[in-house]
Amino acid sequence: MNQSVDHVPTPPSQPVPVPPSAGSATGSFVVNIAGVPDADLEPEPLDAAQIVSGDPMVTGKVLWESPDGKQIRGIWQITPGVVTDTEANELFVVASGRATIEVENGPVLEVGPGDACILREGDRTRWTVHETLRKAYHITL
Repeated sequence: MNQSVDHVPTPPSQPVPVPPSAGSATGSFVVNIAGVPDADLEPEPLDAAQIVSGDPMVTGKVLWESPDGKQIRGIWQITPGVVTDTEANELFVVASGRATIEVENGPVLEVGPGDACILREGDRTRWTVHETLRKAYHITL
């Protein structure tokens, strides 16, 4: 059964705090990704071997994790620079910023605000972050 819910987006100028119970929430909730203050994101240090150039900094916040730990939803942010990664199965939507994601032996993906992107488990990628990028993600491990 489909249910319709009216939702009026919160303007980015009015930050919406992450619900304290969001990390363990079993119910529905809403978070304005662009409105979450940087102070609410936690540092996620990069392995020095992943940094190709610049001084990129990663922060994030897990909003929900399945009881078995195999699905994770959250917010992730990276400042400008170039990094490499090996991906999990992920769907994400960019809230702000721009990046070029080069998939080894695959496409070059240009992402910016409003873009949805799917990365496959095992994809080896090179991220060139042009403007601090913030995304909402769902990862399946």
